[in-house]
Amino acid sequence: MQDKIKFLSQKIDTFTANGSDELEALRIQYLSKKGEITALFNDFRNVPNEQKREIGQLLNVLRDKAQNKINDLKEALESAQVVEKGMDLTRTADPIALGTRHPLSIVKNEIIDIFSRIGFTIAEGPEIEDDWHVFGALNFAPEHPARDMQDTFFIEQHPDVLLRTHTSSVQSRVMTSQKPPIRVLCPGRVYRNEAISYRAHCFFHQVEGLYIDKQVSFADLKQALLYFAKEMFGEHTQIRLRPSYFPFTEPSAEMDISCNLCGGKGCPFCKHTGWVEILGCGMVDPNVLNECGIDSSEYTGYAFGMGVERITNLKYQVKDLRMFSENDVRFLQQFKAAY
Repeated sequence: MQDKIKFLSQKIDTFTANGSDELEALRIQYLSKKGEITALFNDFRNVPNEQKREIGQLLNVLRDKAQNKINDLKEALESAQVVEKGMDLTRTADPIALGTRHPLSIVKNEIIDIFSRIGFTIAEGPEIEDDWHVFGALNFAPEHPARDMQDTFFIEQHPDVLLRTHTSSVQSRVMTSQKPPIRVLCPGRVYRNEAISYRAHCFFHQVEGLYIDKQVSFADLKQALLYFAKEMFGEHTQIRLRPSYFPFTEPSAEMDISCNLCGGKGCPFCKHTGWVEILGCGMVDPNVLNECGIDSSEYTGYAFGMGVERITNLKYQVKDLRMFSENDVRFLQQFKAAY
């Protein structure tokens, strides 16, 4: 009987089943009332008394082994059938609500997409920067009063290390590492030491652009910004450029667009002027080009920068900047259809 038990044990190791019918046939052949293992138990009474203990243990092990093998094959067949039906076994039983992109991500991606159509590529840099890339390379002298325009977070015990106040630091990195022509877009988060309110925050998001090549003119800048305004806010959008001041551009300008609520006729949103400011721009100052190793007698360029929150406010009329960082699901769900 021991040889028979050993033979059946080896056969059980080779069990396979391609379907429930084959699996049921195996069960009947070995574990049913007339099965081969049941027959061995029926012959157990003929075993000599001195061998009953040993043979009985072997029979129990054999029966359990056959039952476990058949159970494993059954589970494998059921799992295969579930996969074929496209069911995800790892999915939770609770219903999962679909998420949405953040409104700032929606608008940032739209800005990037618009400028990518006219040849701009993405450039990124660190948020923790050194003083030279944030200020020094961009025509901010150590005693320059323009440094007071931005309240900066400096790293304690490291006066030359700070959280970047604008993504222009990425532009200075690009200018020192690449040769013209340069045409890059620099999106990212920036930090300023400001009181948090409905109209200001200690961190926000910018997208800045830089184009440097031979014979780049202010007319090129105006045409690029007009194209952006019409693509972002609609074909009937008009722009105007007002003289302004930035340390790293000369001449500099603030750009307004015709109010997209009243069509330029005047309303409370545009303070009855018909215009809304959206970005700053200008021609790259020759001092910046020279400081970054670019010959200003051969190359010229333009730069512009806008706040993503500002553009988002104009598109979706979000009046409180704090809502962008509070992660209120009710607020975010409003933008499901925005992309």
